[in-house]
Amino acid sequence: MNLFEESYSKLSESSNSFMKGNSMNQRSISSVGFSLKWRMYLVIISLPLIYLIFISILGSLGVPWEFYMLIAGGMFLFQYFQSTKLVLKSIGAKEVTEDEEPELHRIIERLSLAAAIPKPKVAVSNTDVPNAFAAGRDVNHSVICVTEGLRKRLDPLELEGVIGHEVMHIVNRDVSVMTFANFFAMAAATLMSMFMWASIFGSFGGRNRSQGGMAFMIAYAVSVLVYFLCTILMCTLSRYREYAADRGGSILTGDPSKLASALQKISSYISTVSSKDLRKMETANALFIISALKGESLAGLFASHPPLDKRVQKLQDLKLQMSGTTSISWKKYTGEK
Repeated sequence: MNLFEESYSKLSESSNSFMKGNSMNQRSISSVGFSLKWRMYLVIISLPLIYLIFISILGSLGVPWEFYMLIAGGMFLFQYFQSTKLVLKSIGAKEVTEDEEPELHRIIERLSLAAAIPKPKVAVSNTDVPNAFAAGRDVNHSVICVTEGLRKRLDPLELEGVIGHEVMHIVNRDVSVMTFANFFAMAAATLMSMFMWASIFGSFGGRNRSQGGMAFMIAYAVSVLVYFLCTILMCTLSRYREYAADRGGSILTGDPSKLASALQKISSYISTVSSKDLRKMETANALFIISALKGESLAGLFASHPPLDKRVQKLQDLKLQMSGTTSISWKKYTGEK
């Protein structure tokens, strides 16, 4: 029995024992706690509400927003159906068969079965930067991608921890949710650009140049504000969903400490990679388990990933809870201090 098979066997026993001993099922794996859940719902509800206000303001200004929204809607549909192929291509990833990567397929198949979802497609990127992500519009059209750098630097149990996290993103339909959330920021950015040019060139829809230019200047200012608000809400939602995937994935594998160890290794190596090499990974950054952007920890409200130290601490707390050593409040997974 090689190292992988031995680690795989131990992890399977640990995961099955934990789930049986604690009466865990798929529903408990995907649950995220009331506090975190209502925060997610609040953000999701806030995005369309902000947009309704935005559209109302544009209508009161007499701005022909319908045409611009059609363009933004077309961009959304393209992103929804084609983004997976584009993001895989952008980082040089390709789908691999079970014959090509039997061990990787074995891990993903077992964890998918435990999470009660169809087995996702499997992809590998030949980059040396360690990272992983899940993509796809729903559980039936999903893919999990890992990099060669990740497999090189993690032991089998840590790799399982990372893949468990990505499986939970699929279970929680995070890609669909974030695509929906991103639509509002993307549409605001599109309108912002169009209104800027419209304010410069003036007349639209029969207005004289002065009136048209002023209306579009106001619309531009409002669209800038909406864009920043939507971006902040989208990033907040992204951080919450990373916490949820950390928790669910750890319960799925039965060992939060291995995911914590993997996150630390990934982050430590990424900090040594040149900015030039990291820029090649930017297109998939929002999907990665660890941000590939240097300085994101200082981004605050605009950070797409939670701070590493908080994620590790919450995983350590969850380890104690799972072992029965202590009882941890669900607030531990809300991002609250």
